[in-house]
Amino acid sequence: MVGSVVILAASSGKNYALANKFCNTFTDKGVDSEVVDLTQLNWPVYTPETEEDSNAAPDTSALSDLISDAPALVVCAPEYNGVMPPVLNNCIAWLSVQSDDFRLLFNNKTVLLASHSGGGGAHCLMAMRQQFSHLGSNVIGRSMTLNKTKEFSQSTMDDLVDRVIQ
Repeated sequence: MVGSVVILAASSGKNYALANKFCNTFTDKGVDSEVVDLTQLNWPVYTPETEEDSNAAPDTSALSDLISDAPALVVCAPEYNGVMPPVLNNCIAWLSVQSDDFRLLFNNKTVLLASHSGGGGAHCLMAMRQQFSHLGSNVIGRSMTLNKTKEFSQSTMDDLVDRVIQ
């Protein structure tokens, strides 16, 4: 595999911990990976007006380069009001306007989805699947869902990581 698998954590709590478990599992399998805590980006909310303001628009180049060089992405996000968290949508919005081809970073990229949510998490996974599919990603059919009634399973994580590596 060329480049490190990029693991996006869209919360600083349980999904960040889940992202680190993915990172450790990739390491155990001899694959480089890197966790990016999207909550630490502190990017302003995307609007067309903010995009036009060079003093307000964030520098997305470091994350853009990281994703561009990555063979795959893992996205760990909680369900917020039946969809994915605003920090993830905002990140994708900013990344998508920083190039001439808004699908450039995600087109043909393998993407694995995971959610640790207080509720079920299924709506978040559906929203992310729709978003990344729209961007041209190859979203892995199986995902990881953790919640009050569904505990972490290392064997499930191993299977998912193996699917990314293939």
